Amino acid sequence: MSSVGQAAASGTAYIDAANLSVDVGGTVFAYRDLGPRSGVPLILLNHWAATLDNFDPFLVDGLSRRHRVIALDYRGIGASGGSAPLTVDEMARDAIALIAALGLAQVDLLGFSLGGFVAQDIALKAPGLIRRLILTGTGPAGGKGIDRVGPVSWPLMFRGALTFKDPKTYLFFTTTANGRQAAQAFLKRIKARKAQRDKAATPRAMLRQLQAIEAWGRQAPQDLGRIAMPVLIANGDHDIMVPTENSHDMARRIPNAQLVIYPDAGHGGIFQHHADFVAKALRFLEA
Repeated sequence: MSSVGQAAASGTAYIDAANLSVDVGGTVFAYRDLGPRSGVPLILLNHWAATLDNFDPFLVDGLSRRHRVIALDYRGIGASGGSAPLTVDEMARDAIALIAALGLAQVDLLGFSLGGFVAQDIALKAPGLIRRLILTGTGPAGGKGIDRVGPVSWPLMFRGALTFKDPKTYLFFTTTANGRQAAQAFLKRIKARKAQRDKAATPRAMLRQLQAIEAWGRQAPQDLGRIAMPVLIANGDHDIMVPTENSHDMARRIPNAQLVIYPDAGHGGIFQHHADFVAKALRFLEA
């Protein structure tokens, strides 16, 4: 398993990866790119208000040992220009355009939380672009509880402020001893990069993304039966942000799906069980 600071196959660990940018239709998008240059690249799409520094270095380093990995900032987030879109549809169109601007004919996608919404929409909009799809801590359009991410999150963000803890302690992990330990380790990992960190998401961008998330939760269900590529779905068994039953629902509706549910884990189950998830993701990508 990779560790923070350990070099990936390209000789660069994620915490040392260069900040890059590409112009897409007049808007500059920020990204980081590491790993071997051969094979199908893996695009990473992250959660609500996440910047490049919120991708778990353990996951990126583990995956980039054998695959080219490209982590993206959404429009209006971090160092990317423009205003954060108000719909998942716009985020998906941005990602498709960005992939084209990078000159990539086919990619694998890994979407976490909001990134999983975007990844599903890309798979339906541009099925020929996606070889394999990984959906983590996420749910389908119209999925149970997704329109209530705000009401669920605000009290726990307030609790984080009162206890001087990052709110992801409460939002991503369970309150058990295992969950608390995993939260501390994860938060340490994402703070390990010291130089040239990404810009934090602004409150305005956070609120605009939340509108997009809640609109996804109110949206009519999509025909997930049209997703023909292989799909790996992973979550914790106690996800309070995007309830775990949404992962089971997607696994039932997507024809070629595998489901992994981690015990005593929440929304950030793939971070808590990072070693197992990286091993499963690599097997899936290389099957």
